[in-house]
Amino acid sequence: MEAPLPGPERARAAADRVRPELSSALEAKGLHFGDPIFLRAFKDERILEAWIRNRTTRKYELFRTWNIAALSGTLGPKNAEGDFQVPEGFYFVPPSGMKPDSTFHLAFNIGFPNAYDRAHNRTGTFIMIHGNQVSTGCLAMTDDGIEEIYTLCEAALTKGQKFFRVHLFPFRMTEARMAAESANPNLDFWKELEPGYRFFEKSKIPPDVTVEDGHYRFQSSVR
Repeated sequence: MEAPLPGPERARAAADRVRPELSSALEAKGLHFGDPIFLRAFKDERILEAWIRNRTTRKYELFRTWNIAALSGTLGPKNAEGDFQVPEGFYFVPPSGMKPDSTFHLAFNIGFPNAYDRAHNRTGTFIMIHGNQVSTGCLAMTDDGIEEIYTLCEAALTKGQKFFRVHLFPFRMTEARMAAESANPNLDFWKELEPGYRFFEKSKIPPDVTVEDGHYRFQSSVR
């Protein structure tokens, strides 16, 4: 078997393969390659969405959706190293989080545990969105899928986005779905996530997320 390319070369080769189609598809929607990106995933539906900021409206528009090839665990937060749970919450990826030399083709580290997780004594390391079709707490997107996702994210970072946000939800947090989960032991935690979900649904701009006294707080952002 041919040895894999080193990380930077691997990422460049992937970008060479996927950029022409991505650029054309973005242009068809009035969007631009390299403009700011926001990622959102839903565990129940097993999908990941990429939203790109429109230069005119400054709001984010849905560009593409990918099926998640594998995610381990069940609905609910990640609590401890080795529990095989995919986290739920609000994360972000700076340039240092990009992992072109991943064992799973290409990847980026979402930054778990975040401040909220740490405030609740949640532990875990190296939670990634990556290629392949195997998950032990990460989102596996297939090699083809991660080439597109990684290329879009790397281009945005290269063109000046300081970090891109990754919001991970158990499901779409509509009033009906939240009501249906009224007896779920995770409901109190999910109520922490719900305002962040609704903030973006209303504004189409991801909120700035902070943590105060162990609770998420959301405010307007122009990024």
